[in-house]
Amino acid sequence: MKIRTQEQKTTDAGGVVAIIPARGGSKGVPRKNLRRVGGVPLVERAVRSALAGGIDLVVVSTDDDEIAMVSAAAGARVVRRPADISGDTASSESATPHALDEPDGAGERVDVVAFLQATSPFIPGDALARAVGEVRDGRADSVFAAHETYGFLWGRGENGEAVALNHDAAHRPRRQDREPHFLETGAFYVFAAAGFREAKHRFFGRTRIAEVPEWTAIEIDDEQQLRIARALAALHETPERIPVRAIVTDFDGVHTDDTASVDADGVERVRVSREDGMGVSLLRRAGIPMLILSTEVNPVVRARADKLRVPVRHGIDDKESALRAWAEDAGIPLADIAYLGNDVNDLPALRIVGWPIAVANAHPLVREAARVVLRRTGGHGAVRELIERVLPG
Repeated sequence: MKIRTQEQKTTDAGGVVAIIPARGGSKGVPRKNLRRVGGVPLVERAVRSALAGGIDLVVVSTDDDEIAMVSAAAGARVVRRPADISGDTASSESATPHALDEPDGAGERVDVVAFLQATSPFIPGDALARAVGEVRDGRADSVFAAHETYGFLWGRGENGEAVALNHDAAHRPRRQDREPHFLETGAFYVFAAAGFREAKHRFFGRTRIAEVPEWTAIEIDDEQQLRIARALAALHETPERIPVRAIVTDFDGVHTDDTASVDADGVERVRVSREDGMGVSLLRRAGIPMLILSTEVNPVVRARADKLRVPVRHGIDDKESALRAWAEDAGIPLADIAYLGNDVNDLPALRIVGWPIAVANAHPLVREAARVVLRRTGGHGAVRELIERVLPG
């Protein structure tokens, strides 16, 4: 098959379209494309990366209403994927021709396609932009993301014995004496639209590598990889500001380290952070309301709240109803409230606010429900960290 290269195309430049396939179903990680890394759903992260890479139009191909809503809010155009290319056996590549029909049908010429995988949460916008430039300017027909590796690869022979693949097992040269290989990350592929239609796959013509950092190469196919991605986000990404009008927190495990000492008279003492106290003072000066909402009946809760000059409602079993009532009295929409929690009794409150937040050492179910997981633990500056992300500047 003869593939038309970019050089053979007319010189008037057409548009660049990013296509992000995002099905609603997933066996390995349920609702995978909506799971959060760094507080942001995976599909939204992919849309943001495409926009950061200078893409003219971002199209999300999906069969799911919630994914469609999140994608549109992030700035993407949504194309509804039909059932015959939405099942578990459908390849992500099969969504591309269908998604391309959307701009074509609207009379928008597409010369370059950037195919992005939402399951790759760390798509470097600069590397993507360079790849688009290579195809758009005629230096390549297809470009894909890969990272450099000097690893010795092995396979299994017919009897299960190890077989050297990319090296001579009898000769072990030093790293600096070896040529590197490149491992495909799956994060993005950029190619000429006409060539793709003709070849019906993403590798054709002059294919080049877009080298990306190895730490960005993770692809989420199971829960363990999701946990690793969240840890990488905390390590590499600058936390975004949390734009809320009020903060509500639990007490034990948030303002404290979730431990207590008990003296001979049965009096409990807890440990709190002076950093948190200063943060609350800054929040109060900024005029942003705060509430402590706790199931604990120990007088220490009110004593700490009084010291912080923060309203408190404690001995509360139904946190959701208490939070709804407080928000209504304060005239603040739940969507504009951050709730900071650490344990399962916080889940009802976390589910109704716009910004559910978890301390770093929160219960796994709380971390899963959170829009943001903080870097600090309860009693060790978690409240201060949240406040600093809420306050402007």
